Amino acid sequence: MTKKALNQNAKYVQDLRDIFEFDFNFSNKPLNRFKIIHNNEETTQANPNKEGELLELKRKINSIEDCNLKNNSKNLVMGDGDINSPIMLIGETPGEKEDISGCSFQGDVGELLKKMLIAINIKKEKVYLTYSINFRPQGDRKPTGQEIKRYSTFLKEHISIVDPKIIILMGSTAMEAVTSLNNKISDERGNWKEIILNNKTYPLMITFSPSYLIRVPENKKYSWEDLKKIRKKIEDLKINI
Repeated sequence: MTKKALNQNAKYVQDLRDIFEFDFNFSNKPLNRFKIIHNNEETTQANPNKEGELLELKRKINSIEDCNLKNNSKNLVMGDGDINSPIMLIGETPGEKEDISGCSFQGDVGELLKKMLIAINIKKEKVYLTYSINFRPQGDRKPTGQEIKRYSTFLKEHISIVDPKIIILMGSTAMEAVTSLNNKISDERGNWKEIILNNKTYPLMITFSPSYLIRVPENKKYSWEDLKKIRKKIEDLKINI
């Protein structure tokens, strides 16, 4: 790693101290505080039809009728990042910046997410990012249960196409859309769960969304505990990312 890169990583560590507002017990080598397992024998078998299947799914979502979410949005926000990533991160809904740009996790929310992922040695662009609902709710309101259920069909198809090894659900809307749980997220976060789609089992972690952490910064310490568990799972599964 170059001196410039090390300096940038050191800056991220200081930023993270400020973000999470407690001590991390970091070493002087900020991106080596976890042991990374590189399995050179592991190869990613990319689905050659994945891009086409995602485009077809986007077409289906865009053709939905009688939907206030769609009718009051500027753009459908499908997904960003590496479609062949072993990690799929699912947020709640696009906000104003995402609706305008058509891209996921923009502005302050995107910056916080970037730093959260860097804390566990993951670059944001190496993860596949999407939302539970692809359109911005008017006034950034919480989607209704009916809306969540309607879009969960598309979301589960989305998961099957991307076919990740780990799913991260950020926020209560994402939790409900994938697992049908509608309990308090504080009661469900931090423990590994599983979902079975098309006879395939996916491990998933529920945690707070970056937008929530901006509003309620005192809960960042719990997100850090969740992030460490995600890093441990990556190591246990010998995932290269």
